[in-house]
Amino acid sequence: MSIPVPQILSWPMGSVESDGQFPYAMGDQSIREVILNILLTRPGERLMRPEFGAGIQDFVHQPNNETTRQLMASIVRKSIEHWESRIVVEAVDVVTDPINISEVHLTIRYHMRHSVTPIDFSLTLNLAEAGEGV
Repeated sequence: MSIPVPQILSWPMGSVESDGQFPYAMGDQSIREVILNILLTRPGERLMRPEFGAGIQDFVHQPNNETTRQLMASIVRKSIEHWESRIVVEAVDVVTDPINISEVHLTIRYHMRHSVTPIDFSLTLNLAEAGEGV
């Protein structure tokens, strides 16, 4: 007996297609867009859902040290586990770029609830001030 794979759709983050239709994201692309939306939305930014989001942009101008990286990982994990119920978060890693010490690489390893195949989502965030060139 096989487990049915649910059809996963989400509101599009891109532009309108030439025929005027919204290009709905499907499958893993839908999950990735929702994760990005969660990460880049600051709590308090959504009018009807003020607690939504992780607000990782708030870490810009913070020191790139172990405390900051652990705090980022904790907030990211908590936010994604709360707002994206279609996946199971396995790990969240935040590491310093070996070449540019002002950058951190955020990697989220997850799998969809209907599958055990691990998927990675990665994002790089520069913690330096604009124009600092560190």
